[in-house]
Amino acid sequence: MLDRLLAHPEVEEVSELRSTFGFMAFHGGGLEEQTDVIARAAAEQSGSSYYGIHQPADLKWHIPSHQIDPAHSPLLDTFLTHVHTVITVHGYGRRGLFTTLLLGGRNRPLARHVGQHLRNELPAYEIEDDLANIPSDLAGQHADNPVNRVRNSGVQIELPPRVRGSSPLWWDWEGPHLTPHTTALVRGLSAAAQSWPI
Repeated sequence: MLDRLLAHPEVEEVSELRSTFGFMAFHGGGLEEQTDVIARAAAEQSGSSYYGIHQPADLKWHIPSHQIDPAHSPLLDTFLTHVHTVITVHGYGRRGLFTTLLLGGRNRPLARHVGQHLRNELPAYEIEDDLANIPSDLAGQHADNPVNRVRNSGVQIELPPRVRGSSPLWWDWEGPHLTPHTTALVRGLSAAAQSWPI
């Protein structure tokens, strides 16, 4: 499945290797909007590595995370070998959770670390890093999920539309920069990456 997606002429696969801390957005571009922009900006600001799959706006081809298989992508395989710890950035929308960021993945100390940085930057949001309170389908616990394939595992962060700048709250935002909430999110993710021992 992944190899077919990557063969699409309008799909862009990106890998930028820097430190052994990484950010990923493999549902980026038009699928889970702004996730690639957020992950890439946080990686650049913190000197971290970045991997993304960017789809055109009209494609919206969703491959479940546990089926994002490095056997079908040399770039992904190299990235997962290079980084030891990773944050994967996803987007979601669910009634009752429009201001809640969910921090899943198997590296729970990192989830708490990231959570604290995000609480400092986003006081108007709920930052949920307790797995008991995260819906199981958004918790990023599958062993084949790329967030859990790296040496130290990582954190899967699920972002509601508002913090990505994609909700009606921002209907009149003209940019060109990211919305204030998205900018604060990137700042918090970057600070978490920079302060995590690697």
